Amino acid sequence: QVQLAESGGGLVQAGGSLRLSCASSGRTFSNYAMGWFRQAPGKEREFVARITRSGGSTYYADSVKGRFTISRDNAKNMVYLQMNSLKPEDTAVYYCAGDLGVVLTTRPDYWGQGTQVTVSS
Repeated sequence: QVQLAESGGGLVQAGGSLRLSCASSGRTFSNYAMGWFRQAPGKEREFVARITRSGGSTYYADSVKGRFTISRDNAKNMVYLQMNSLKPEDTAVYYCAGDLGVVLTTRPDYWGQGTQVTVSS
């Protein structure tokens, strides 16, 4: 089993940037595909980005493509989400998620507690 803990959320003005981090502890991190989801108030949780366990392939939701970048450092057991050109509609609780395997599924087995991102207009 793997434990996940997000950090880096906060309040930022529209057009600004934030970098979210997710620290993993437990089993071998490099065996896990990782990703980010988010949930805005009154909305369902939605997929944001994912990265394969090797870091060789990434995939993004259309709403963040070109603005967000997911990356990982297997030596440090970390996954990151660099968020640029933030918009008020990016305001949400962001969750780190993981699955044992090459690619993250649509319903990951492992979740962090979430970190709040608020973008002011």
